[in-house]
Amino acid sequence: MTLRLYDTRARAIRDFEPLEPGKVTMYVCGATVQSPPHVGHVRYAVNFDLLRRWLVHNGSEVVYVRNVTDIDDKVLAKSAAEQAPWWELTYRNERAFSEAYDLLGCLPVTLEPRATGHIPEILALIQRLVDAGHAYASGGDVLFDVRSFADYGALSGQRVDEVQPAGDTENAAAKRDPRDFALWKGAKPGEPSWDSPWGPGRPGWHIECSAMSTKYLGAAFDIHGGGIDLVFPHHENERAQSQAAGDPFARYWLHNAWVTLAGEKMSKSLGNSLLVTEVVRRGVRPVELRFYLVAPHYRSMIEYSEEALQEAAAGYRRLESFVEHAVEFVGDSLGAAPLGERPALPEAFTAAMNDDLGVPQALAVVYAAVREGNTALAADDKATVQAKLVEVRSMLSVLGLDPMDPRWRRSGGEDDALRRATDSLVRALLVQREEARARKDWAAADAVREQLRAAGVEVTDTPHGARWSVADGAGAGGA
Repeated sequence: MTLRLYDTRARAIRDFEPLEPGKVTMYVCGATVQSPPHVGHVRYAVNFDLLRRWLVHNGSEVVYVRNVTDIDDKVLAKSAAEQAPWWELTYRNERAFSEAYDLLGCLPVTLEPRATGHIPEILALIQRLVDAGHAYASGGDVLFDVRSFADYGALSGQRVDEVQPAGDTENAAAKRDPRDFALWKGAKPGEPSWDSPWGPGRPGWHIECSAMSTKYLGAAFDIHGGGIDLVFPHHENERAQSQAAGDPFARYWLHNAWVTLAGEKMSKSLGNSLLVTEVVRRGVRPVELRFYLVAPHYRSMIEYSEEALQEAAAGYRRLESFVEHAVEFVGDSLGAAPLGERPALPEAFTAAMNDDLGVPQALAVVYAAVREGNTALAADDKATVQAKLVEVRSMLSVLGLDPMDPRWRRSGGEDDALRRATDSLVRALLVQREEARARKDWAAADAVREQLRAAGVEVTDTPHGARWSVADGAGAGGA
């Protein structure tokens, strides 16, 4: 089955056909690094990491460029508020984003360029637009003439007359049309600036991404992605200025939905953000947070709550419990095979992923395999356990969630100590239960089982003794 993806420009799911067979070029708008990342910020990174993994699994070479916006109005405002140099602020927060990406298991991108490292490319692109009659200098700024590009608004589905004025300059009177947006902003006292043919200044937000994407991926590339909040004005303006300059630009536009809190987009301006580091510090393991962000469809909103996060964590731990228990029973035959070299996946899983990355349907296949595997564990059916273990681990590996991946494997530190302590206590109770069963004290045996069940421990009797698993993730083992 061909991979099909929802293209925002087409407003439809389309067959994905890259410009060059076997190679995919992808540009994703990365962080504006005025502050450290919250859970809403990193959803895009996890979702596009998932797309990249699926493309690699299907045999494609992926060139993945994700930018860093290290100069714009928000950065300068935050720099002034914190009374810190803009370059110090952005470097600190860029590192915080990188650590969050690593924490959540995102594979390294091919390249992560900074806007301030591409001033020559930005100036060259602005000059092309001026020469083509799509941009004009006025009042120290250089502005894109929205009316000069007939297809403006096609990405976001808006008519140009209905578009809100661009509030990106303080010199609105210098605009031919209030919707015209800044490509270059004239220097203001105390702000960083670079020389240009139109005087000292700094780039506008939108032109940065057009210059960086085409520098590294070419005038035409396969996928442009980002959060749904970027459709307008950022991506609309990127597309307009790039195509007005003569570049075909992106062939597919993909956007992930927000993480919301109380029905509102999670953002620092609303004061409702949850930093990634804070969530992990409260005891949510990074792999559980990744599962929480991956499990819903990437185009569906996630309403954040502690209850939803804990429910997702428990769901992941059920998968993890089977894998750990099965590896204990049959060994780790899958080993450390690279992502593109894992065994064939179940057809239903592949079909779900090829249908616009249908992770909810794909996870249903994973859970079905886990149920079969747990049944086989209870029956000591080694061959079936082995088969299901390989299936489950292969599917979870594609999602970046394989519990046996060294980055996720529970070993060492407080987590492992807690797991060993839990295992010891559960085994002690199972011994008491077996002793009660041996003396035919069924009431005492049942009482132990109910005590364990109340704590979230499920006990399964097998010909070789009782096995246990913990739905809330305390551990798994056998006695």
